[in-house]
Amino acid sequence: MDKFTNISEEKIRKAYEEGEFDELPGFGKPLPEENLEGIPKELRMAYRVMKNAGFSPDEMDVKKELMTIEDLIRRSEDELEIEQLRKKLNEKLLNYNSLLAKKRIKTNSSVFKKYEHKIEKKFFGD
Repeated sequence: MDKFTNISEEKIRKAYEEGEFDELPGFGKPLPEENLEGIPKELRMAYRVMKNAGFSPDEMDVKKELMTIEDLIRRSEDELEIEQLRKKLNEKLLNYNSLLAKKRIKTNSSVFKKYEHKIEKKFFGD
């Protein structure tokens, strides 16, 4: 173990011994089970990280729809269809941004846009 792990473990042990955790909600009860049936085993940890960071399945579903529409726009050759898809994309973007705004998560960051797309492909596939 490294130095910081030892320090953290010692602080947690001391707080536990002094009863600082006794009044926490759910103390002494098992953790609630998560339903992760529909999530592939290799993505479950990433799902938990995203969930703990405040991203909900609703946001992930909307983001998946956004990626699908963007892909359809790239592949379409019909200008009328592209225009309709762009309108639909804008509506979904507004929905996605409002979901994030409710949680006070900033949106439209261009710095990580390239990496965001790669990560989403990893989670949701092509």
